[in-house]
Amino acid sequence: MGIFKTGLFVGEYRHNLDDKGRLTIPSSWRPEVDSDQNIFLAVPNPSGYVTVYPPKMIAQLEERMSQISIADIEGQKAVAEFMAMAHSFSCDKQGRINLNDKLVAHAKIGKEAVLLGMLNSFSIYSQEVYDAVQAETKTDPETQAAVFKRFGL
Repeated sequence: MGIFKTGLFVGEYRHNLDDKGRLTIPSSWRPEVDSDQNIFLAVPNPSGYVTVYPPKMIAQLEERMSQISIADIEGQKAVAEFMAMAHSFSCDKQGRINLNDKLVAHAKIGKEAVLLGMLNSFSIYSQEVYDAVQAETKTDPETQAAVFKRFGL
């Protein structure tokens, strides 16, 4: 089964940040062992939330970013801006994480956050942003079926 209890990030969870700004990760998403495989990477999503990648996805991201040529000035600048806000972390023994101030500000996270599993990664939203997005973006069943079909689901 690997180091993760389920190997996937699914579901929606609402958690409060504690007094020290820590956020608890759902127990089914936490690594089973305390090792180098417990390192996550949080990055700003252009849509105003935080995307969190587990170790196996970090390796893929690293491979893709290493393909950006040093001569690709625009690509290098985009990576530099993106990674300046990024934050790597591990869960503590209680399954809590700390995001850096830049990511908290980017996602407008106050006291309450919503964690949304995206199968191979998860997203962290402020409760207000998540609720607003959900209210305005309900996908009708026909559109949803067309998207699933496009991906062979």
